[in-house]
Amino acid sequence: MSSKAEEPAMDLLAQVRGCVACAANLPCPPKPILQLDPRARILIAGQAPGRKAHDKGMPFDDPSGDRLRDWMGIDRDLFYDPTALAIVPMGLCFPGTGPSGDLPPRPECAPLWRARLLAQLPEIELTLILGQYAQAWHFAAQPQRSVTEAVSGWRNHWPAMLALPHPSPRNNRWLKTNPWFLAEVVPALRLRVAELLGPS
Repeated sequence: MSSKAEEPAMDLLAQVRGCVACAANLPCPPKPILQLDPRARILIAGQAPGRKAHDKGMPFDDPSGDRLRDWMGIDRDLFYDPTALAIVPMGLCFPGTGPSGDLPPRPECAPLWRARLLAQLPEIELTLILGQYAQAWHFAAQPQRSVTEAVSGWRNHWPAMLALPHPSPRNNRWLKTNPWFLAEVVPALRLRVAELLGPS
């Protein structure tokens, strides 16, 4: 009998899309949103889908996605090609909205699905880690750091992993306060993405 790490990707995706583990705690019916194919070379590890992603059934189809694609130097067609790029957030469903923005990813999700989903991605050579919850999971062996500390130490895990600020317009102030990000990190990211996927 095969282990969970060896289960076929399509079977696992069917299980994920039928998940109702945190249904009672969601503002909308469960609707896991992810992009996954074993051939993907780049993984985007984000927080959780927003309301627009939930409504459209598509991740990053918004100004945040436009900014992220610009940082990566790729177009929409390549971004949404699952054989090139996987998108697996910490929480797979829209968690709801609080006083200062979207709520954190539901805590039930990552323990149930994350290791099994990432086991389906043997070709990943670059993981882009967006936001504090994804960074806490992917850098679990390190003391908890702020997003700014994680991003400013980007060379520590380069070129396999890169912590990024969330590309949301809510972070415009952060980008103005930290001009080194656009001057140093984004050019390196674009070169790495082109190396792995070819020019857009």
